[in-house]
Amino acid sequence: MQSPDALIDAVGLATMVVRPGDTAVAMGIGDLPVASNSHYLHLMESAAIGALAEHLDSGETSRLLSIDLEVMAAVSIGVEIRAIANCVEVDGKNVRFNCDIYDGERHVATAQMKRAVVERVSFLARTAAQTLTAQAPIN
Repeated sequence: MQSPDALIDAVGLATMVVRPGDTAVAMGIGDLPVASNSHYLHLMESAAIGALAEHLDSGETSRLLSIDLEVMAAVSIGVEIRAIANCVEVDGKNVRFNCDIYDGERHVATAQMKRAVVERVSFLARTAAQTLTAQAPIN
């Protein structure tokens, strides 16, 4: 990761139009035809990844560690929503974002997100090794 100071106040944006398949009813997690909360999380993650993009070294990526999501409003099918992620803290390889989703000027959701910057190949190698170890038969 490049200079942590340069990452503070980095902003990422992401948008989506809510489709019928994006609703809570379509995903089987509710009976209302409104955007599922999991799509809010995905949109916020996309915005945070965008904020990080130019600050990562070659071979680095990030993964979600935690998110504290508060949903204030529902969004109907056909509405375009936008997420904004603002980097507010860098602690070693951990990066914290304040995230918000809007429908026009209406504030739909807010979250605090923490992501870890990882080296892609070594992270995947460790993950594969842990999976193989967990699947090994016990004699």
